[in-house]
Amino acid sequence: MNKITSDNHYKNLIGKKRFWNLSLIILIFIGVILSSKIIDINVSNLLNGMPRLGDYVSQILPSIESNKLFLGSKDQGSIAYWYFNLPKYLKLLFETFNMALLATIVGSTLALFLSFLAAKNTSPNSLLFFSIRRILEFFRGVPEIIFAILFVWVLGIGPLAGIIAMTLHTTGSLGKLFSEVHENSNNKPIEALKASGGNWLSEMKFGLLPQVLPNLISYALLRFEINIRASTILGFVGAGGIGQELYLVINFNYYEEVSAIILLIILTVISIDLLSGYLRKNITRIEND
Repeated sequence: MNKITSDNHYKNLIGKKRFWNLSLIILIFIGVILSSKIIDINVSNLLNGMPRLGDYVSQILPSIESNKLFLGSKDQGSIAYWYFNLPKYLKLLFETFNMALLATIVGSTLALFLSFLAAKNTSPNSLLFFSIRRILEFFRGVPEIIFAILFVWVLGIGPLAGIIAMTLHTTGSLGKLFSEVHENSNNKPIEALKASGGNWLSEMKFGLLPQVLPNLISYALLRFEINIRASTILGFVGAGGIGQELYLVINFNYYEEVSAIILLIILTVISIDLLSGYLRKNITRIEND
């Protein structure tokens, strides 16, 4: 009798799961249809516009003729001609890198401090928990480019506006992630310190940080990768870095320079992604060991 009851219960659970899965698929399908209607997606316009994209891409690609590719800086289509302004690009790339690095360091530090107040198991009281959560939501809810436009208007064109914009968004994003790491941690070390007379600061420093630090570093490295890409986009609104130069050459249709800058950005992002991935893997391996 118990086996029959158990089988019926299992069948009911499977039936409910299938019902909810089917309902979710239907809702997603309806949402896609409604969204397409609202934003007025026109398939024919999309298909007609794709060739123009190919035309633009073909114009910004370099010449691949073997007799031109490795000629001098005055020969159009050669690599040297393509990168005649390389020292300037490298300087701007270094500026972009430093913008992302500084924003990540400052934003991660602020996020770490606020995350203790935004986690249910570490916040001193519910009012502080609620307030900090709303502040973090505001920081990550406003797009970086909006912050950048605001600070460019206040501070003028330059990297400082981009750094502040990325710092605020990094604080909001990492603050949420860090607080969730805290909430999923083991509370026993904290409770042991509390029982032995430790204060809140010692509980966080000795009871929580040692067990969550590898995850915090991993999230910070991931955010650094994101900030590298974001700093390029912010340059389009005058927030400094290589993005500002890219916006300029796109406006003037300097196709060779557009190609050169885009390739440099791609190579930089790939290099940093590989380095960050390597560091994250080693951090995870140390944590598991």
